[in-house]
Amino acid sequence: MTNQATRTRLLPLAGAIAAAALLTACGSMKSSGPMFSQDSLPDTVKVPGGNKVAMETVGVGEITYECRDKANAPGQMEWFFVGPKAVLNDRSGMQVGTYYGPPATWESKDGSKLTATQVAVAPAGAGNIPYQLVKANPAMGSGAMTGVTYIQRVALKGGAAPMAACTAANKGERQIVKYQADYIFWKAA
Repeated sequence: MTNQATRTRLLPLAGAIAAAALLTACGSMKSSGPMFSQDSLPDTVKVPGGNKVAMETVGVGEITYECRDKANAPGQMEWFFVGPKAVLNDRSGMQVGTYYGPPATWESKDGSKLTATQVAVAPAGAGNIPYQLVKANPAMGSGAMTGVTYIQRVALKGGAAPMAACTAANKGERQIVKYQADYIFWKAA
């Protein structure tokens, strides 16, 4: 038998072996469902039992602060949180919604949206806004936000009040601070 004839007879066998190897590899892959775990979070911002992750997003945006008189402290000034403005992306980087305020509002591209009531915060490191747990108010419209029970703000990068001085000389000045945070949406299990 010639080398050409041998190669021609072995080609289908090699293809079958490659296909079997590929199917075996695919069968051992894990599903790409929600992978979020709140194990490493402070207890105060953990979602209560009876809820499951419904959607994981990455918020990328900015927070506006304004230099104002400090509440109940005559003559003292502070950077006051005015509001957020962020794009919400899914884990693949596709925009699925927005986050803005006041009031703090999470809105899906499908038009459903909700506001929420803060339950707890916990420090998330120097220069970062805190971890946050909020209890969702009933959604407006139907879609992705329908049935959301809680939202967690985690994986924080930036967003803390400006380091610049806030004094009577710059009262009313606004500064914008960039930030990123994961917003994890939960629904009843």
